[in-house]
Amino acid sequence: MKIIITKDYEDMSRKAANIISAQVISKPNCVLGLATGSSPIGTYKQLIEWYNKGDLDFSEVTSVNLDEYVGLEVTNDQSYRYFMDNNLFNHINIDKNKTNVPNGLADDSEKECERYDNLIDSLGGIDLQLLGIGHNGHIGFNEPDSAFAVGTHTVELNQMTRDANARFFASIDEVPTHAITMGIKAIMQAKKVLLIASGDDKKEILKKAFFGPVTPEVPASILQLHPDFTLVTTCDLSK
Repeated sequence: MKIIITKDYEDMSRKAANIISAQVISKPNCVLGLATGSSPIGTYKQLIEWYNKGDLDFSEVTSVNLDEYVGLEVTNDQSYRYFMDNNLFNHINIDKNKTNVPNGLADDSEKECERYDNLIDSLGGIDLQLLGIGHNGHIGFNEPDSAFAVGTHTVELNQMTRDANARFFASIDEVPTHAITMGIKAIMQAKKVLLIASGDDKKEILKKAFFGPVTPEVPASILQLHPDFTLVTTCDLSK
């Protein structure tokens, strides 16, 4: 495990973008596992800036996103497909046909989960997986539980997660109750994992996840066992 402490959100975003850009440059046809939420926005802005300068080429890249809300149209401004299009894909030369997000409108969510796992396997797995972390230690929408969820699955979002996401919706009642999320297996099988976290409010959960026991009650703690895991954070974890 490698931990990089940064001076602020902008510095964190730039250092994370450096790691992702190095992956794209070293393997132009790589598979990037991507995340949504407020944490990676700055990282995506930095990647767009470097693309516009001619430093990066995404034409051969394939992407797989961690998760998607159940029941939201892709045109809904809170869907994760909409987020990715507007915060990254629309601004770089990635082939939209090679960008993958779980289908939250699938008639059979179990079959959709199976399809998504098969897709990741068919791509040869993920070269670099970008993650954020929830205040309860979730990665993707893998919530605290009695066991680690292995494959892509539909999850009922707990109240802490829904409350954290309520700021993006008109009211808590509009926040979806379920999501489809990539499981721990695909995340742990990624060749590299990069987790970004900013804000002092994340310090406590980062300490639990990476300096405490490995437990499904803190899903991110499993990353302690990953052979190539990097944490980039604004939190000084020594204090």
